[in-house]
Amino acid sequence: MAVVNRVRTESEKNLRNEDPLSGAAGAHPVGTGVGAALGGAATGAVAGTVAGPIGTVVGAVVGSIAGGLAGKAVAEGYDPTVEVEYWRGESAKRPYYDKNRNFADYEPAYRAGASSYDPTSPADFAVREAVAREEWERQGHSVLSWHEARPAAADAYTRLQQRRSK
Repeated sequence: MAVVNRVRTESEKNLRNEDPLSGAAGAHPVGTGVGAALGGAATGAVAGTVAGPIGTVVGAVVGSIAGGLAGKAVAEGYDPTVEVEYWRGESAKRPYYDKNRNFADYEPAYRAGASSYDPTSPADFAVREAVAREEWERQGHSVLSWHEARPAAADAYTRLQQRRSK
């Protein structure tokens, strides 16, 4: 029996957090880019300066690659696809979950809470709530008010925070 590769919808691609080039699930282009731009390029350029202008350029390129890999590792502290699947099975058990709603109503809140977690500077949700709310509003397709979405975002954030502290 032949395996048929079907084209995924944009919604399915977003759930899988697909890499735009390879299609692999769990891509973290922002973390990779931030690591490359902030950490690696600057460090490499400084190190390469000893060898003169050409060394600076070569150092910046090599540093960008190393920084990109470091940024990807930080970003991969959580896998959005795994988190969404966890909450898909768990959300209906939570005290804030309204049985007249469905998981899709809460999903943007879970995503916002998880994406607001910063493993390099872990703080309680109260400190990062503004970041979570901004991400939730940016997504712009939830039927919930922030007041209704907040507990789900806090749950997702706290789950990552607790996993990191173990």
